[in-house]
Amino acid sequence: MRQNTVKKAARRGKAVVASGASNVPADLSIWSGYSHGRDACARSIMTVALHLFVSRGYFNTTMRDIGGEANLSAGAIYYHFKSKEDIARSLFDDLVASMGRHFNDIEARYNTAHDRCRAVVELLFQIAEEEPEAMEYMLYTKHLEFLDAGIPVCSSKPFRQMRAMVQKGMKNGEVRLMDPTVAAAAVYGGPLRMISMRLDGIVGVKLPTLLDEVWESAWRSVSV
Repeated sequence: MRQNTVKKAARRGKAVVASGASNVPADLSIWSGYSHGRDACARSIMTVALHLFVSRGYFNTTMRDIGGEANLSAGAIYYHFKSKEDIARSLFDDLVASMGRHFNDIEARYNTAHDRCRAVVELLFQIAEEEPEAMEYMLYTKHLEFLDAGIPVCSSKPFRQMRAMVQKGMKNGEVRLMDPTVAAAAVYGGPLRMISMRLDGIVGVKLPTLLDEVWESAWRSVSV
């Protein structure tokens, strides 16, 4: 659990984006302000739960803890969510939906696998800086340990979209023919490892400043 680093990152606030034009939409937020049709009270509960699940761990967080941090009564919590698992599932579902929305935007804006995959990496780097708790929860929380009938995050729609972008690169001749899973791991594995090291405090500079170097290495591993 990366609780100390994540809490420090959250206190740092918004990251300073690297100089130069960015391919990431201005409203890149994966969680902050993302409602998914929920009212303000439900969003407040989920935001507090996200912080506690990441900083303390799911099993070390109680509904009483969430209510106390959100300054809400138990009745208000249970009005919106029937259990702690219900909150965790709602968080996961909303984060997956938000990530998918951003990936859909990327696919609409760019035509080549190179540009789409690079935009995905750029997006992930910026989210890791600006919303580290959301990134931690999405990528590294072991959801299957506490979510009934859950699916591994790597099998969720956004990650299938990431693989599909690489596969399209094979079809149009940008990416060498190989096993699609191997190709996707080659493209995204390095960037995701950089995110992990950033959340752990091993990488001491903001990830967007390393984007060009990381992306060049990732793309060269699969490009024709």
